[in-house]
Formats: sequence, C-alpha cells, structure tokens
Amino acid sequence: MVKLRLKRCGRKQRATYQIVAIDVRSRREGRAFGKVGFYDPIRKKTSLNVPAILYFLEKGAQPTETVHDILRKAGFFK
Repeated sequence: MVKLRLKRCGRKQRATYQIVAIDVRSRREGRAFGKVGFYDPIRKKTSLNVPAILYFLEKGAQPTETVHDILRKAGFFK
C-alpha cells in the first residue's frame, strides 16, 4: 500500500518536511515513489504539487493523518 506521508529533512531543531508518496513498509527516510510537496512548520509554508497528489490519490494512495490535515488547510478537499 502507498501512503502520502512526511519525510524529515533539515537540521536539528529546524526540521522541514517533504510530502512524499512511499510504500508503507519503508522507513521514514526511505526511498519514495515521488515528491509531491513541501512543508515548513517553522515558517508556516506549504508547497503542493496538485497534479502529482491527485495522481497518487487516484491510484489508491492514502494520506496519513498529518498530511491529510495539511492538505485540508490548503483547501485541497473542497
């Protein structure tokens, strides 16, 4: 099963996250199928690749709870 989840990047105490499509059995920093967005909780910035997200959701990918909240705040599920 494929999930849309966060992949941690950045340095200590200054984490940023990539939103990636990845197999559920992979570890957090494992190899992803594709990068579909970016989230910076410190600066409150979000960048989403909408066509890529729609592609993975149509193929059956499930967003994690955190990614679902990020997408909802961005107005993705209207």
